[in-house]
Amino acid sequence: MLATPSSRRLLVIDPHKECHNIMPELQSLGWEMEFASLATANDHSCDVGLIRLEPLHLIRPEAVKEMIRLSGIEWIAVVSPDDLAISNVGNFVCEWFYDFHTLPFDVQRLAVTLGRTSGMVHLRTQSAPPVNIPDHQLLGESHAMQDLRTLLGKYASAESPVLIEGETGTGKKRVALTLHHQSRRHDQPFVAINCAVVPQHLLETQLFGHDAGPFSGLARKIGLIEAANGGTLFLDEIDELTPELQSSLWRFLLEKQIWRVGSNHPIPIDVRVLAATSADLEAEINNGRFRADLYYRLNVLQVKVAPLRDRHGDLEILANHFSRFYSLEVGRRPRTFSKDALMAMGIHDWPGNVRELANRVRQGLAQAQGRQIEAADLGLACTQQSTESIGTLADYKDRAERQALCDVLHRYSRNLSMAAKVLGVSRPTFYRLLHKHQIR
Repeated sequence: MLATPSSRRLLVIDPHKECHNIMPELQSLGWEMEFASLATANDHSCDVGLIRLEPLHLIRPEAVKEMIRLSGIEWIAVVSPDDLAISNVGNFVCEWFYDFHTLPFDVQRLAVTLGRTSGMVHLRTQSAPPVNIPDHQLLGESHAMQDLRTLLGKYASAESPVLIEGETGTGKKRVALTLHHQSRRHDQPFVAINCAVVPQHLLETQLFGHDAGPFSGLARKIGLIEAANGGTLFLDEIDELTPELQSSLWRFLLEKQIWRVGSNHPIPIDVRVLAATSADLEAEINNGRFRADLYYRLNVLQVKVAPLRDRHGDLEILANHFSRFYSLEVGRRPRTFSKDALMAMGIHDWPGNVRELANRVRQGLAQAQGRQIEAADLGLACTQQSTESIGTLADYKDRAERQALCDVLHRYSRNLSMAAKVLGVSRPTFYRLLHKHQIR
């Protein structure tokens, strides 16, 4: 007895006579078929969707787009050859559908398309991280991220201050959130402040609060340090603090209590302090811009966050996550990246790190016209010229060899024997290399 194919579910929208005619053959190939209207499509949970695009769908495609966007599955469009000649239909189909099939039906060809689409859906479901990941979850499988997660797991249970160092946009706040959520204080407040954003003359009140003033008319204000009592205080861009605020923060870390502005009564505080900086604080100390005693109070435990260019293998994971996340914002389907876009991202230096990647993907989603995001959509140069300029290993060796010859001739042009000796080759070999590179 022959084994029957494993069952797969196909959702057909407003099935026409052509669809009914192919049902028996698709069912024999293992497809279970369900039927729905455009309005009720998302009440069904299927592997793949099939819709015969009518002229009304092509003239007013908004309802079809909304159905596809909310469905979470891939769709196959069925169109007539004449429909494809209509203006902008090609762009609509390419952007919103995984594939299309032209009438009349070729069941074998359709079955191959459906199978490939179903396989892609399952592959994406297994490999894709959730879109709405928690703020404290660190994405990435590079060695740098695995080491970082291990280190944070060790530091989370400690109560000591942590200094988080890393370039702008590397995710230092996300690291701080991870430490907080894995600590015993996870159910207590997490209070964050960017010391570079708040004007320095207001920052003291923001941090320490102030008492009610009988003459000024000011009401009592609870500062951020006091608001974080029992939990975690995160001070971003700590290097931006003025010398006076550095002194006040050092005193708080030393005495575990604060004084509100205008008050003579100390308030005991139990808070874990996490600080972050993109600056070289040791250099700032040498330049007299940062207190050494505060640095050593903050730098009890140290975390260095790797830049994106050193997180080998994480770029595509993060780009695909941002594509799924921001597609909801722009009201478009999540897009994948073309091979050229991936190569362009791979050779880009990412000075803005993960924040820059997120912004470029958001831009790419808004500008992309086809099913995939191209390098130009991301604001990155097309890689064809770049990859040609890289060349092969032999090209690199030839360029290095020629450069060495030019350098030694510049210094020993009147003594070729010395030039050959400096390069560590015989005189005949030296002449052969000159001839090879056409240097006279």
